[in-house]
Amino acid sequence: MMLNLSKILGCQRLIKNPLGLLSARNWHENVIRVAWEKPHVGWTKLNFDGSCKFNTGRASIGGVVRDHNAEFLLGYAESIGQTTSTIAEMAALRRGLELVLENGWSQVWLEGDFLTLVEIIMEGRRVRSVEAQKQVSHIKNLIPELDKFLITHIYREGNRVAHALAQMGHQSKHPQVWRCVPNEGLSNMLRENAEGKIMYRKR
Repeated sequence: MMLNLSKILGCQRLIKNPLGLLSARNWHENVIRVAWEKPHVGWTKLNFDGSCKFNTGRASIGGVVRDHNAEFLLGYAESIGQTTSTIAEMAALRRGLELVLENGWSQVWLEGDFLTLVEIIMEGRRVRSVEAQKQVSHIKNLIPELDKFLITHIYREGNRVAHALAQMGHQSKHPQVWRCVPNEGLSNMLRENAEGKIMYRKR
């Protein structure tokens, strides 16, 4: 007696489906959902990043300031010569704080993708190099000038705008500060952030 073809195909799907569910479950367990978040009303948010070319040691910094509507307020980028990636991250935050204070923004959410720096600021984690100590000292002198502040870590996938600006810093002969979005690529990233687009990162 011949089996109905549709029943055979149905059985095949039932056999394969558990593996498909298992695969999907494993995928979700192995990724982290990352999304940039807007600050509260009355706050501004500074995302910063440092970049260092391992083959040359040349470093650059970049950052972006946005309001509670995710509107672009200011962007910056510059080359800072030869140094380490740690110093570049510190320099990026320091420069961002200077610009924030110059513009009178007093309630500021600071966010970067270098967890160690967040721990240094919030937990008093010690640094060894003299240059790092100088950078941390400058940062800690600037922060009390803010009325309120928050500093958090975010993965690179949520810090794409600052990362792109830091990359632009490698090409800059002079320090750059923008009041308008400098290019279309950044505009697209800014729009995706504002819309809450979720990025995925492998664990």
